[in-house]
Amino acid sequence: MSVEALDLLKRMIACPSVTPDEAGVLDLLEAQLAGIGFTVTRLRFEGDGSYPVDNLFAIRGKGGRRLLFAGHTDVVPPGDLAQWSADPFTPREAEGKLFGRGAADMKSGIAAFIAAVSDIPLESGTVMLAITNDEEADAVNGTEKLMEWAQAQQHHFDFAIVGEPSATAQTGDSIKIGRRGSFSGLITVTGTQGHVAYPERANNPLPTLARIVTALNTTIDTGTDHFPPSNLEVTSIDVGNPIGNVIPASGTIRFNIRYNDLWTPETLNAWVRERIAGVDPAGSKIEFTVSGVPSRSFLSPLSDDVETLATTIAELTGNRPQMFTGGGTSDARFIAPYGPVVECGLPGPSMHKADEHIRLQDLTQLTDLYRRFMQRFFAGAA
Repeated sequence: MSVEALDLLKRMIACPSVTPDEAGVLDLLEAQLAGIGFTVTRLRFEGDGSYPVDNLFAIRGKGGRRLLFAGHTDVVPPGDLAQWSADPFTPREAEGKLFGRGAADMKSGIAAFIAAVSDIPLESGTVMLAITNDEEADAVNGTEKLMEWAQAQQHHFDFAIVGEPSATAQTGDSIKIGRRGSFSGLITVTGTQGHVAYPERANNPLPTLARIVTALNTTIDTGTDHFPPSNLEVTSIDVGNPIGNVIPASGTIRFNIRYNDLWTPETLNAWVRERIAGVDPAGSKIEFTVSGVPSRSFLSPLSDDVETLATTIAELTGNRPQMFTGGGTSDARFIAPYGPVVECGLPGPSMHKADEHIRLQDLTQLTDLYRRFMQRFFAGAA
C-alpha cells in the first residue's frame, strides 16, 4: 500500500504536537506504519529532571542491509497568532506551498520518508524509524534514550538519515555530515560590596570580570578540513546592580562555545579553566561551572553510503550536494555514537517562523530522493 506524502503531512500538521504533547501524531504514525508492514513500539521515557516524553520505534525486515531514519514530531509553539495568515495547525495550500507549524521542521521529512519506504519491497532489507516528540526543547527523554533502548534490543544499523531541514535553497543542495558541539558555562566573580566613595573598603568584581572576558576572547583553533574554527561568544555580563553609588558584591559571565571535532567537553572544560587561571583575581573569588549538558561534535565518515546519497541527489537534481557541518545542534548527535549518520531534508528558511511553509515540489522531490536512495542502498550500489 503506497502512502501519499502530502496527505500524511497534512494530517500530521493538524496534530498540534508542541513539545512534549504528541497530540495524537504518534497514533497517526503508528497506524500508518503498521499498515505498510512495520512492527511499532511506543516508548515513554521520563525523569532526569525533565518532563515525560512519548517516543516511537518501528522496524520492518529481519535481514540485509539496515537503514535507520530518525526525526521528531514535536514543534515549537506558534507564537503570536496574529502574525499567522491562518490557524497554524490547519494545513493550508496556497501558491504552490503548504503552510502550517511543523511543515518545514520537520514533519515533512517524516512524511516523505514514510511515503518513500511504502514503495520499497518488504524483502529489500531492514528499515527502522526512531521518532521522538522532544527535540525542540529539553531533548532529555527523547532520541538519546530511544537509541540506548534500540542498542539494548540489538537494533543496529549500517547507515542513518535524520530528516531535518538540512538544505539551503534547493532540496539536496547540502548534506550535513557532522555538527559542531555546544558547550556553555557560567563564571561567577565574588568581591566585596561597598560605597563607591570608599573603594578601599570594598573589592569591585567588575575589573576581574572584564579581564576574564578579555582572556576568553581569543582564538581557540583555526578549524579543520570539515569544520570552521571553534567560536566562543559571551552572552551575558551581569551584576544585577541598578544603584549608581554601590560597588556590587558579585557578577557573572555566561558564554557558549560552538566547537569542532578537535575538542570534547572535557578538553574545553580544561581550556576554560586554564584561561581563567591566567587572570589576576585581585582578591576576588572566581568560580566556574558548566551550564546544562554539553553536546558533542561529530563527523560521519565519508563512506560509500554517503557517496550513494550524493550520487542519488546529483542524478535527481543535476548538482552534487555540499558536505556541510554548519548550523546548531540536532538529535543526530545522539545517533552518531552508534553508527554513521547524516542529515538530509528540505530547505528550511521558514522554520520556527510565523506562516511556516514548504514548497510542494520540494516535498515531492524529497520523497523521490529517499525512494531512489533506498533502492540503491539496499542493492548495495555505491
